[in-house]
Amino acid sequence: MAAEFSPALDLVLDALQQMRERGGKLPRASRVSLTELRRPVAHKPTELASLVDKAALLAPIQARVAVCVKCPHLAASRTQTVFGVGNPDAELMFIGEAPGADEDARGEPFVGRAGQLLTKIIETMGFARSEVYIANVLKCRPDMPRGSSGNRPPTPDEMQTCLPYLAEQIDIIQPKVLVALGATAVEGLLGTRGTMREMRGRWHSHHETPLMITYHPSYLLRNQAPSEKRKVWEDMLQVLERLERPITDKQRNYFRT
Repeated sequence: MAAEFSPALDLVLDALQQMRERGGKLPRASRVSLTELRRPVAHKPTELASLVDKAALLAPIQARVAVCVKCPHLAASRTQTVFGVGNPDAELMFIGEAPGADEDARGEPFVGRAGQLLTKIIETMGFARSEVYIANVLKCRPDMPRGSSGNRPPTPDEMQTCLPYLAEQIDIIQPKVLVALGATAVEGLLGTRGTMREMRGRWHSHHETPLMITYHPSYLLRNQAPSEKRKVWEDMLQVLERLERPITDKQRNYFRT
């Protein structure tokens, strides 16, 4: 097993060495860290994340995303790519569909009105936004006709082109639970499209990682009914239970009519 693990570790070490030599922005790898990592080990491949900072593993992927031109029309219209934000070692990962205008301007997912609502949901669950990880299926804002406002959903081709980046993020972060926000995120993760009414509120699986499907926060902005807010909250209570997080009576009784 150690022999199988060695080539993978060597690749990571080489990448860290190159990052250290180039300098620039964090993350960097110190000489001490590289020396310690090069000591003989007999760890299983699944322990790679505990040996190497996950942020260091995500950094080269983010660099590739930043200069990606696989969708020329999106590369030409975007302000910048929107990779992801949060704790690289998060237990909980939220996945949306694509950046909007606010996200395109700031380079961070879920920072507009829907993002503010998502942050409130996360905090009500007992997490800080910085404790979870947030990303989208698409790393570029879908282009819109000149002079038009709003957002359009990603096309199937755009999603298939961009999904490998998300797959790499999930593989490195290894969250205990994934939450898909809206039907487009579900289509990207599961390859199927159905009604949210049928899919939400029950457990699915994405490559053996438990996946909870719920409404996108933008849906709750359009539909202010307490009953719809309650549905999303019930989904989040299931997530907390799966993560074995304590749930207070106050949390259980939110939005009850």
